[in-house]
Amino acid sequence: MTSEPSQQPGGKARRTAPDAPPVQVRAAAAVVGLEGLVGLGAAVVFGVASEGGLGDRIGEASYFVLLGGALVLCAVLLWRGRHGARTPSIVTQLLLVPFVYSQLAEGRLAIGVVALLLVVGTFLLLVSEPARRWSMGADERSRAE
Repeated sequence: MTSEPSQQPGGKARRTAPDAPPVQVRAAAAVVGLEGLVGLGAAVVFGVASEGGLGDRIGEASYFVLLGGALVLCAVLLWRGRHGARTPSIVTQLLLVPFVYSQLAEGRLAIGVVALLLVVGTFLLLVSEPARRWSMGADERSRAE
């Protein structure tokens, strides 16, 4: 996705802004960012309240910092219109399915149902037709023709 210089009145060249992602991608970016913030919050909780020793706490907290930070980064990149952040976001939604199942199986229905709606909704937003066309650059090519 490159932007080409355009001519302003007065002869000054300026760079055009890249096309914004579709609404579906922006909505998914917001949810992925929320998931990332929850992951970072979990890192704090595990770092402070874990039952293991110091090494266990640092390991668990580091794991969630890494995952939460990666999700926040994906959300920012999706919001800014970077196509490459779509695939890791889709994979993350698929990896959250076992978490949803475990919550439902353990009787935590409120957490399970909310997580299920967020995961399935975000997945569907990311694989929707406008998001797919955007990720392949088909919208930009059709506008150029």
